[in-house]
Amino acid sequence: MSKMANIKKNDMVKVITGKDKGKTGKVLKVIPKDQKLIVEGVNVYKKHQKQTPTKEAGIVDKNMPIHISNVVPVNPRSMEPTSFRIKVLEDGTRVRVCRKTGETID
Repeated sequence: MSKMANIKKNDMVKVITGKDKGKTGKVLKVIPKDQKLIVEGVNVYKKHQKQTPTKEAGIVDKNMPIHISNVVPVNPRSMEPTSFRIKVLEDGTRVRVCRKTGETID
């Protein structure tokens, strides 16, 4: 099972390498084709934006994608880095389970 299946939109993740090492944030978007994520407040760049009828001109902060191997999922209850496994219940539904505590995440 790939790591992409374990991280979904609105999950909390912690950055483990790179210039933003140690930061945590919420996943805004998952890009499975490139194996990348856009995380809130991580890998932020300045973009010089021209004026359009709907937007003002100026310098805007933009969240750029980060590779999935540079982040680790965070348990939402304990806020500690962890990993998930997929468990199939009796009715056939698949849920994510924390490996450390055994809690159901979904």
